[in-house]
Amino acid sequence: MGERAAHVRARAAALADRWRAGPGRAGPYVVDTGLALAAAAISVWAVFCDDRGWPWWVYLLVVAAAAPLPWRRRAPFTVWLVSGVFSLTQSIVAHSVAPQIPLHQVLTVYTVADRGRDWQRWLMLAILVPANILGTRSPNGMLFSLLMSVGSFILGSLTRELRRRARVAAERAGAEAERAREAALRAAGEAGRAVAEERGRIAREMHDILAHAVSLMVIQAEAGPLVVRSDPDRAIRTFDTIADSGRDAMVQLRRVLGVLKEDGARPELAPQPTLAELPTVVDRVRDAGIAVRAEIEEHGPADVQSAAYRIVQEALTNVLKHAEARHVSVRVGVRGPVLEVEVADDGRGVPPARTGGLPGGRGLIGIRERAAACGGSAEAGPRPDGGFLVNARLPLDI
Repeated sequence: MGERAAHVRARAAALADRWRAGPGRAGPYVVDTGLALAAAAISVWAVFCDDRGWPWWVYLLVVAAAAPLPWRRRAPFTVWLVSGVFSLTQSIVAHSVAPQIPLHQVLTVYTVADRGRDWQRWLMLAILVPANILGTRSPNGMLFSLLMSVGSFILGSLTRELRRRARVAAERAGAEAERAREAALRAAGEAGRAVAEERGRIAREMHDILAHAVSLMVIQAEAGPLVVRSDPDRAIRTFDTIADSGRDAMVQLRRVLGVLKEDGARPELAPQPTLAELPTVVDRVRDAGIAVRAEIEEHGPADVQSAAYRIVQEALTNVLKHAEARHVSVRVGVRGPVLEVEVADDGRGVPPARTGGLPGGRGLIGIRERAAACGGSAEAGPRPDGGFLVNARLPLDI
C-alpha cells in the first residue's frame, strides 16, 4: 500500500508539473481551450443579443473563428490566418454581430507578435492596419480597431522581448556557471599539484634529516665499543655525537611535521636551516672519522641558503653511507650570479643508476630537485682522478 500511495503521489506531482509546463504540454492546451470557449461564448452572446435574428450558420461562423485558439502557441501564424478568415467572413455577412472586444482576435494577434517569426509578425501588422482602416464604417470604430490590434501587437512584442532577455540572462548565467566550474576544477587541480609538491618537499626534508642523522648515529655507535676501553674520552665524544644527532633530528622533524597537526593546533615551526649551521654538520662528520676541509661563504637569500645546506648535508650523508672516503672537501661560495656548492671526496663514489640524469639513489635525486626548485642545476658523478663530486649552482637573483 505504501508503494502504491507513493506512486499515486508521484503521478499527481507529474500531472501538476505538466500543468505548469510551457507550450506543447497539457496545461497550456487546457488554458487555451478555456480561452477558446470564453471567446466563442462572447461571440455567440453578441449574435444572440442582436435584434436581426440571425440563422444558425452565423452562430457556427463565430464559433469557428474561436475554435483554433487551443493551438495558438504551437502554430501562431496559422491559427491567426484561419481565425482571421472566419472573422473576415463574419464581418462581411454579419458586421453588426461583431462583439465590442473580439477576444479571439486579441489573442491571435498577441500570440503571433510574441511567438511568430519576424516575417510573420510584420506581415500580420501590414495586413491588420489597412484592414482596420478600410473595414470599419466610422472614425471611432476605426480608431478602436487600430488601438485593439496594434495594442495587442505591442503587448506581444514586449512579452517577446522580455522572454528574449530572460533567455539571454539564463545563457549568461549558464556560461558564468560553466566558467566558475572550470575555474573550480583548475583550482582543484592546482591545489592537488600543490599538495603533491608539498608532500614531495616533506619527503625530501624527512629523507635528508633521517638519512644524515641515522648514518652518523650508526657509524658512531659502531665505533663506540671499539674505543670505550682504549680511549674513554673519544668514546664519550662518540656517544655525545649520537645524542646530539638524535636531538637535532627530532628538532628538525618537529619543524617539518609541525604544519601537519590537527586543525586548531598551533604548529611548532622553526626557521629553515642556513649556511651558518653547516659547520655543525661538518663537525659531526669529522667526529665520524673523516677529514673534512670546509670553505663556506654565508651569502644569498634564505631559500638559497636552505637549499645549499640540504645539498651539502645530503652529499655528506652519501659520503658516510657509501663512499668509504678518508677526505672530503666542502666549498660553498659566490661565483658571479650564482652560489656554487661543491662536495668532493676520495672514496669509491655511489654505484651508478638511471635516476633522471644523476647516478645514485633517492638522495641524489633530491639534490637535483632542490637545485631545480631554486632555478638552478646540479650534477654528480665520479671524478677523473678518483672519488666522487657533487656540484650545484643556485642563482642568487630569485
